[in-house]
Amino acid sequence: MKWQDVLPVAASVAIILLVALLERHSRLFAALAATMPLTIPLSMWIVYSAHQGQAEAVSQFALSLLLSLAATLAFALALWLTARAGFRLLPMLLTSYAVWAVAAGLIYLFRRRLGLG
Repeated sequence: MKWQDVLPVAASVAIILLVALLERHSRLFAALAATMPLTIPLSMWIVYSAHQGQAEAVSQFALSLLLSLAATLAFALALWLTARAGFRLLPMLLTSYAVWAVAAGLIYLFRRRLGLG
């Protein structure tokens, strides 16, 4: 097994444990740990390696990452709003993922409209 296969899983388990421990002491630090950019550097490394560091390909991928954050923010906003409304966990998550899917679709259409692929 390669390190690039094992590392994200190990990091994810470590972060889950960290969130569980931190949540008792500080919700802010638990939230910061939960939202750490773990897959972004790994993904950037994969794209960078696949394109031999070609600036245009890496830049386009970085732009895609930046635009995709809007869908993640929409997910978090929906999660917060449904939690405030008293939803149970499963409906909160289903609603938030539905919002994320709509936002991701809009981002895709926006990129296509601008000719960004």
